[in-house]
Amino acid sequence: MQISNILKQEAVRVIGAASSKKRLFQEIAEVANFAHRLDAQTTVEALLDRESLGPTGVGHGVALPHARLNGIDQVVGIFVLLEKPLDFGAVDRQPVDIAFALFAPVDAGAEHLKALALVSRTLREQSLCTKLRANPDPTTLYTILTENQSVQAA
Repeated sequence: MQISNILKQEAVRVIGAASSKKRLFQEIAEVANFAHRLDAQTTVEALLDRESLGPTGVGHGVALPHARLNGIDQVVGIFVLLEKPLDFGAVDRQPVDIAFALFAPVDAGAEHLKALALVSRTLREQSLCTKLRANPDPTTLYTILTENQSVQAA
């Protein structure tokens, strides 16, 4: 599995600021609706439900919100770069400026976990995150994310 299998170019956005975690989830849901035809309200509720189990901020300014949804047949992703970092309740208490949301079918099983592991491994690379933060253009962000995966796969 590669990032390009779960992330479409139209699912990459730069957001000026989000006033709260819920507002960020609403922004992500709007992108999910546009890129993947996911119901925005259901998407927000699913993200909030998952987040109530524990924060998905994994540290170093990165969050990996994720949820399982009815009505989709494969794992899909949304990448968001925040120009103004947001307090996310991350494990290291650092504000988040990179969020990669994943949505999986309710019965996805291992595919959801593989996608989550892939994104986590990819965004653990500090040099990659530095490049992402330095390029606030959605097309460039998509290229960085998908080219990086090609290099890792080689």
